[in-house]
Amino acid sequence: MPEVSSAVSLTSVMLFIPIVGLIILLFLREDTQREAIKYSALATSLLTFAASVLLWLGFNTSQPGLQFAQRGEWITSLNISYYVGVDGLSLLLVMLTTFIMPLAILASFRTGVLEERGRQKLYYAFMLLLEFAMLGVFVAQDLFLFYIFWEVTLVPMYFLIGIWGAEQRIYAAVKFFLYTMAGSILMLLAVLFVGTQAGTFAVPDIIAGVQNGTINFPFDGIFSTQSFLFLGFLIAFAIKVPIWPLHSWLPDAHVQAPTAGSVILAGVLLKLGTYGIVRFCLPMFPEASVAWAPVVAALAVIGIIYGAWVSYAQTDVKKLVAYSSVSHLGFVVLGIFALNQQGIAGAILQMVNHGISTGGLFLMVGMLYERRHTKALNAFGGIWKVLPVFGGISLVITLSSMGLPGLNGFVGEFTILLGSFGSQYLGFFFTLFATIGVILAAVYMLYMFQKVFMGELDKEENKNLPALHWQELAVLVPIVILIFWIGLQPGVFFSSMDASVNQLVTQVTDVAASVALR
Repeated sequence: MPEVSSAVSLTSVMLFIPIVGLIILLFLREDTQREAIKYSALATSLLTFAASVLLWLGFNTSQPGLQFAQRGEWITSLNISYYVGVDGLSLLLVMLTTFIMPLAILASFRTGVLEERGRQKLYYAFMLLLEFAMLGVFVAQDLFLFYIFWEVTLVPMYFLIGIWGAEQRIYAAVKFFLYTMAGSILMLLAVLFVGTQAGTFAVPDIIAGVQNGTINFPFDGIFSTQSFLFLGFLIAFAIKVPIWPLHSWLPDAHVQAPTAGSVILAGVLLKLGTYGIVRFCLPMFPEASVAWAPVVAALAVIGIIYGAWVSYAQTDVKKLVAYSSVSHLGFVVLGIFALNQQGIAGAILQMVNHGISTGGLFLMVGMLYERRHTKALNAFGGIWKVLPVFGGISLVITLSSMGLPGLNGFVGEFTILLGSFGSQYLGFFFTLFATIGVILAAVYMLYMFQKVFMGELDKEENKNLPALHWQELAVLVPIVILIFWIGLQPGVFFSSMDASVNQLVTQVTDVAASVALR
């Protein structure tokens, strides 16, 4: 068991910095202190990022358990505690969250819809509340606490889409909320059952009990208690990812959300689902995870091909990028259910890669929209001639998203396919069909780039587009740097998760033999 302190940990400090910034915003006047509101939100997000860097620098990569953990009594009668900490499964996702948020806030400075609809203080307050909730999901080590953070993420994103979104924003916001809430109800029932049966809601204690046999969720096939608990969690996470066929809320949410909302949704919010599968489904319900692995992996492969195929058919560039997320996150789910070290490590890294690359694509689309006020692919063409720097940066992000060797996307997808191919639960055919998705990704991403940036500059509206502002460069350059860093030095990132992933694989595969005999 990890050492846990009751004293305030660096994890808690990082977690509550956004709340402190939110409180500061409440005392600023929107009519006279608009610049102060913007830069206070940015400063808060940068301070949160600095705290996460301290976590990274102080993290012991050889230790698989929780670090910087803090536990204190909360609801004693129900054995519910305030329990937070990070390990190799969550550290990179914490870093991703704190990296993406300052970029999303800075990108908001040049978003026209904020000027049109106002309420900037409320907008930035929701952004900071969303960062707090997302970080809470990644660091919570108590099921009840996790569920609270999980639900809180719905509220700010609902309002970000519903108030500052596009023409059909209310429809998209309600659809997003209802889909996620439906899954959350199933998860709540599973959380209550697990907590009462285990006598605690502390995740490390539950996992330890499952491994040593003191906590038993009976498994005797796909209709057993453990399977139903597994599915209660999995369906909630599958909707959030989203896994095909539970994906239909995603394109609407992406297309209608403001640019920063799309960046956060793709960059971080979708990863709450894949992280939840790794954190809860696999170690708490190992036998069910093994039994259901081929089924979930098959849905993931269908999503890979379906998402890629539908992306190519889009005429709206933002919707094209939105459907690409269904395809890319299918790879992540495939890697998780390979249930081996390569697959799960590749999946975690690919969560980060997708957040960076697809977040960058949505920033790119947002900057084009601010200049042309359209997202139609046929409205562009030859843009590189007018915006050469923007074209070069966009090319790097596009190649990253399609998995070019030397860039971040390749490392994650290759490791996932390696894990899938070597998995005793999946194997050759799963890997073969997933590889078709890699080829299709090159097709639709290059098609998008060609339609927007290449060809003749034959539309008058595109001939005098303004060059990138320094704030836009400040948003895009860190993304490009990270794309190359992960692509060329992936060992730095794998080393932070190896010990925790190996421990997780052991926890799951220890029961694989017993499942095989049933």
